[in-house]
Amino acid sequence: MNNPPAFPFPAYTYPNGEFNQGEDGITMRDYFAARAMEALLSDPDWRQDMDIKDTALAAYKTADAMMKAREA
Repeated sequence: MNNPPAFPFPAYTYPNGEFNQGEDGITMRDYFAARAMEALLSDPDWRQDMDIKDTALAAYKTADAMMKAREA
């Protein structure tokens, strides 16, 4: 699975000569999982009896499906 950075900040040389090495930032998979987790937890119908670890796993399963759909 290709898991690129979601919000990379490229290296940059400022006009005054200072250099910024850049940052890869959060991965695409982690970003998708975070957004899925946010959606799951904001849904009042989401299983209230579910352990938070199970909710996190559900968020990553959703993220993995989104990553796979990007490759299609």
